[in-house]
Amino acid sequence: MMTTTQDLIHYHAPNTRSTAVLILLEELGAQYHAHLLNMQAGEQRQPAYLAINPMGKVPAIKHGDAIITEQVAIFIYLADLYPEVGLAPKIGDPLRGSYLRWTAFYGSSFEPAIVDRALKREPGGQAMSPYGDFDSVFKTLTDQLAKGAFMLGDQFTAVDILWGTALTWVTQFQLIPALPLIQAYIDRVNARPLVVKARAKDAEIAAAQV
Repeated sequence: MMTTTQDLIHYHAPNTRSTAVLILLEELGAQYHAHLLNMQAGEQRQPAYLAINPMGKVPAIKHGDAIITEQVAIFIYLADLYPEVGLAPKIGDPLRGSYLRWTAFYGSSFEPAIVDRALKREPGGQAMSPYGDFDSVFKTLTDQLAKGAFMLGDQFTAVDILWGTALTWVTQFQLIPALPLIQAYIDRVNARPLVVKARAKDAEIAAAQV
């Protein structure tokens, strides 16, 4: 039997990396079921959820028999699942490579660099570090943001939800400076009506779990 988009389940806890997936689902106009987890109550460590993600982390999605974990993988999967929305350049589009590059760069370089910086931890030697050094990562990001309104220039894509959400968080916690270039980008992403709607929904979920 063919899997349909109605078979989509989003395993979600508010105010986590899963919030970005919630925003993406809203932008995609996806039909999905939200399976809420109360992380304060430790529900992510119960056997029922560990069967979905043995790491006990959110986000995760289940689409028919397919289970996808890891935020970057989920973004790629979901944006491709709704090609008609246009949040992911299609294979053959010259922007596809850049789209995948900046999606992967977030998980493979930026987030590890941010974690090391937040913990005041040395990244290790260049040959061992997944990202090299923080200054290079930060300059690579800001150089790209300087090229246009969004990560791929003038075209808004799923990668902007990933980066917009992440940069909102890391600037709020002062893990990177909110340079005018970065703040303007954050503001553009967060001003989108469906982003506002998703954040309000997330806040309601969080309030109900207190």
